[in-house]
Amino acid sequence: MPDDSGGRTVIVVLDGFGTGAMPDAGALRPGDVTADTCGHVLDHAREEFGRPLRLPALGALGLGLVHPHPDLARRTQLPVAAGRAALGYPGADTFAGHQTLMGADFSRVTVARLGDHLEEVTRALREAGHCVELLDSKPLLAVDGGVLVHDNLEADPGINWNASGRLEDLTFDGILTIARTVRSLAPVARVIAVGGHADGPLSGFVRDGDGGTVGLDTPATGFYRNGGLQVRHLGASLDHTRQLPELAARAGIPVTLVGKAADILECESAVRRPAVPTADVLAHTLEAVRAPAVRGPAARAPGRALVVANVQESDLAGHQQDPTRYARILEQADAGLAALIALLDRPGDRLVVTGDHGNDPTIGHAYHTREYVPVLVHRPEATALELLPDAGSLADVGATAAASLGLDPTELANGTQLRRAPDAA
Repeated sequence: MPDDSGGRTVIVVLDGFGTGAMPDAGALRPGDVTADTCGHVLDHAREEFGRPLRLPALGALGLGLVHPHPDLARRTQLPVAAGRAALGYPGADTFAGHQTLMGADFSRVTVARLGDHLEEVTRALREAGHCVELLDSKPLLAVDGGVLVHDNLEADPGINWNASGRLEDLTFDGILTIARTVRSLAPVARVIAVGGHADGPLSGFVRDGDGGTVGLDTPATGFYRNGGLQVRHLGASLDHTRQLPELAARAGIPVTLVGKAADILECESAVRRPAVPTADVLAHTLEAVRAPAVRGPAARAPGRALVVANVQESDLAGHQQDPTRYARILEQADAGLAALIALLDRPGDRLVVTGDHGNDPTIGHAYHTREYVPVLVHRPEATALELLPDAGSLADVGATAAASLGLDPTELANGTQLRRAPDAA
């Protein structure tokens, strides 16, 4: 795709929105070779609602060109570039997906169960002044009587650890302090601090996971539905100066991070708009396009802006194995995408719609699925459709977004700008 500077680039990540299993999807769970989040949600919606799912914006952006389905448009009048991307990192994980998308080299993720590191984690927490004990002789830790340190059961086994607490028992800062101590020695991709309002004591929601993991069944606690949820993702060490938000900010481009992206991406001068409800995520995103907020040095690039937004409720519906809810979230997100298409109408503007992994709600388990994700790019000044080759990594999407902002993609740690396939029409 040609380089254009001077426009606004909005990246919308539909969390957990895959378009079919990658070749190695069955390595951990053989049944995942049939994963197809997009197709299975469409099939379920037709059966459940008695009509096709209403996704006119995604159709116009070319989703049906990269994932043919009877309920998706096979043609578009918009001058879009459409393709799909392999994940470019092991497993299927939101943090690794977003870091890769922003240009990090996340090809090596250490997998480890908390149970194999209890001694050193316990020692570090006690040296930091905390009271630590095993919970009911299981391989997870109860800290200060209110925080559980445990394997994350929502990602593949051993990818992430959590420090979870009820906000009735202690402040989120207290939970975060514990999580930071764990992060200081954890070999895994993420340590996630989670605070919320549960339906009862957290010990009642502990269960066994796959691969010998033990952790909190976070969706079952009520954290996601009871309001007041606070989350902080503490990632493995990365060079954030070579990721897209920092690259844009150094060029004077205002950066806004919306939804879960505000929790997991680093950029000191970014304006953060954390939110979980899809309506709030879309409202913040539209507001950022209409009037980009400026913080710090990001004031030298009039007319340009970078917005990265995450629609998280699709992923939550996948974890809840609820294809009906997933379908309704897709329709809600589609309406927001239509509004963004209308707003991003200047030459050089870009709307990039993609995913970070799959989360097929019909696959029979509550984990992410390792799938290709769509790469749908609206380019108002273009004159024709472009079909893109498969990207080898989500980092290629970030590199393409960098070029659209007039930035040098080679300044990112990873990624190559996507260009039209030589034989594409």
